Amino acid sequence: MSTRYRPPRPPSSAYITPAGAAKLRAELDQLWLVERPRVTQEVADAAAQGDRSENAEYIYGKRRLREIDRRVRFLTKRLEAVKIVNEAPTDPERVFFGAWVSVEDEDGESKTYRIVGPDESNVENGWISMDAPMARSLMGKRIGDDVTVMRPKGDCVYSITAVRYCAK
Repeated sequence: MSTRYRPPRPPSSAYITPAGAAKLRAELDQLWLVERPRVTQEVADAAAQGDRSENAEYIYGKRRLREIDRRVRFLTKRLEAVKIVNEAPTDPERVFFGAWVSVEDEDGESKTYRIVGPDESNVENGWISMDAPMARSLMGKRIGDDVTVMRPKGDCVYSITAVRYCAK
């Protein structure tokens, strides 16, 4: 017999950059002030047409409202819980939250990552969550340090070539 139980996800880090917080706030405002009133009006118009049990616009509109409300609750709680980090650390030579870190692998291939909060990670931009294995390996290290990152296809050693705390 299978159950629907799924263990809760581990809590994510509560740090975010000012730009990440502004993006979450903008999404919340868009959903609450624009999207939700529009969908509410569509549901009211669909309900006015009569029989709700066979009214697809009404059924899908109610579903969309539930999705919007769920996301609004999540964003509201998340924005209350996060800590906005807007200053560089006292030791800019070490890797901490918000750092742009350039690394070189064993083959001489260079990559640059920015360590951000889990709400703003974006692999295409090189933004990795501070909860990611790569970021956890880099935290607290300095230029010239070697770090080993455990990956599914095998461990990889990277050498830190640069650390900076400015917008890219």
